[in-house]
Amino acid sequence: MTAPMGDGWTYKYDDHKIRGIKQTHQPSPWLNDYGAFSLMAVTGKLKFQQDERASWFSHKAESAKPHHYSVYLADYDVTAEVTPTERAAQFRFTFPKTEQAYLILDAFDKGSKVKILPKQRKIIGYARNNHGGVPANFHNYFVLEFDKDFTVSHSWHDGWKLQPNQLESEGQHVGAIIGFATEKGEQVHVKVASSFISEAQAELNLQREIGADSFAQTQQKAHQIWQQQLARIDIQQGDLDQIRTFYSSLYRVLLFPRKFYEFDSTNQIVHYSPYNGEVLPGYMFTDNGFWDTFRAVFPFFNLMYPELNGQIMQGLVNTYKESGWLPEWASPGHRGVMIGSNSAINIADAYLKGGRDFDIETLYQAAKKNAEVEQGRPVSSVGREGLSYYNSLGYVPYDVGIHENAARTLEYAFADFNLYQLASKLGKTEDAAVFAQRSQNYLKLLDPETKWMRGRNKDGSFQSPFNPLKWGDAFTEGNSLHYSWSVFHDIAGLQQAMGGEDIFLNKLNEVFEMPPTFDDSYYGFTIHEIREMQVVNMGNYAHGNQPIQHMIYLYNYTSEPWQAQARLRDVMTKLYSATPDGYSGDEDNGQTSAWYVFSALGFYPVTPGTDQYVLGSPLFEKVKLTLPNGKTLQINAPGNSAKTPYIQALSWQQQTYPKNWFSHHELSQGGQLDFQLSDTPNKQRGLATADRPYSMSTANHTAPTTATTPTTPEKAKP
Repeated sequence: MTAPMGDGWTYKYDDHKIRGIKQTHQPSPWLNDYGAFSLMAVTGKLKFQQDERASWFSHKAESAKPHHYSVYLADYDVTAEVTPTERAAQFRFTFPKTEQAYLILDAFDKGSKVKILPKQRKIIGYARNNHGGVPANFHNYFVLEFDKDFTVSHSWHDGWKLQPNQLESEGQHVGAIIGFATEKGEQVHVKVASSFISEAQAELNLQREIGADSFAQTQQKAHQIWQQQLARIDIQQGDLDQIRTFYSSLYRVLLFPRKFYEFDSTNQIVHYSPYNGEVLPGYMFTDNGFWDTFRAVFPFFNLMYPELNGQIMQGLVNTYKESGWLPEWASPGHRGVMIGSNSAINIADAYLKGGRDFDIETLYQAAKKNAEVEQGRPVSSVGREGLSYYNSLGYVPYDVGIHENAARTLEYAFADFNLYQLASKLGKTEDAAVFAQRSQNYLKLLDPETKWMRGRNKDGSFQSPFNPLKWGDAFTEGNSLHYSWSVFHDIAGLQQAMGGEDIFLNKLNEVFEMPPTFDDSYYGFTIHEIREMQVVNMGNYAHGNQPIQHMIYLYNYTSEPWQAQARLRDVMTKLYSATPDGYSGDEDNGQTSAWYVFSALGFYPVTPGTDQYVLGSPLFEKVKLTLPNGKTLQINAPGNSAKTPYIQALSWQQQTYPKNWFSHHELSQGGQLDFQLSDTPNKQRGLATADRPYSMSTANHTAPTTATTPTTPEKAKP
């Protein structure tokens, strides 16, 4: 950690000093951390306060891999290393010859305890720091086991008050210091584990996950685990830098959500509930914002890691039982940030793509509750803000004091589409009819005059004045040019409502071809998402944030699918790299990485809750996916290069394949995709109606219209 405790920007690449190596649970700098503590080595005069103990370091003497981290602490001539398990880790500190070598455990503020046990060579304690979303009895218990006797044992109390030879300290901010003499090159090892359940469980986690293993053994096991996970996708031929970018992205996709469960003394799965504070049986996952990850992360799990996703879904069952609501942003409990009802999308997509190892009936009722019950929500993010308006008018009005109202409406409509799909699959025909109707609520916001999505007042009039370039206000971290495409389930209906395909195409092109102008008056300053859009020279296309990330794929729903192929390659090439600035904005729990992983393979899940992936342009010459059922999906694009983004021809199982979409069911059974790529577009391929991806309107032969008057009120349940 280069930042002081409590700073959400824990590690900044441009910083020059390290304050310690932190056990972190942080899913986002905006959400910050919880239950964190750090370990730091110093030599010479004792320095334990966070600023004075900080050591200069260089990236030239630093190595960061999923299974191993190493850094040279230049001020102390110490090399610090760490290698992880799921709930534990091993540290290795290589010291110089000195009579004054120290290891400093900082349990951080907001409530902490340390107890030094010299005879056992241990430190135990807890850290309670958090930034919300925890019950009153929240603790992260830790145990540290050393392989060297202590000759110094100090602690400190609130206000950095050193307590020489005091073995125990408890207060708002405490820590422990142990010391010893070392020879040149002597290595001191520390085994660390933690638990949200108890000190005894932390000890159990330590013995189960590390036990008598050496540092090298733990490192090798961690390497093998990551290798097994990442090797499910084998890039057999391609550009080396792009291969590095791909696996770096895949690694990040797999980081969240976090396993929040443990194994008790009888090896049963249990968890401390971040909702009611009890220790209960079953799975629990956390640290995820579904507003980001419903788009590609969870669909990726359904394709490549369905067993894991089934466990996550069962964790949602437990969240609902313990809190009464599904999470939308959990860290570790409910957090009142972001919008949408996107838990329904994750549930429906998992079940519709074959997941059966979770309690779907409970999850359906939980998702249905979100669409029916407005009262009793513990934080603003769960359920649906403005539900009574949405269910009665078909939209959340602009003028009733609910921010981001147009974005909420569009996201609720897509959640309702997923509920329609799920209810249909479960045979709940009456519910399905209701949700099918509500899924068309996107039409209520399409302004017939501008053909852009626009906030709408309670009386049916549209917001005025209206600037489609205005960020925020009716939208979430974006503007109307970004959110007008948030009709994932009915692009054909959106085209028709806009006035036809030509208008739709012109508007797609306009986003890229206009200058990156913006209106930031709602915020009063230029937020980083705006600046990230402005500087990449792609018009108003804002890939650094999530709402527009599917937009390029929408060319596949028109007579110009070839445009998607070129623009996707452009984004993959310009906005991603295997360097510290390898993203164009927030990575957000794996979503921006999942976009790259899918896109590099040549397809993307535009519409979670259906069986389809939409065609793109593969980045590599040869890729093999080892699917969960043991079958393989081979993707070939011989001669692929930066100059050949266009699909001249495509075959599936050695048969010509004209469509601009793939079936999840077919791909998941394995097979072979062969792309013939070129530097010029094939403007005749994929133009038949059947070649276009799923749209609800064409699938159900409905004829949408735009901006109807508000419907008869339909009240939400209290």
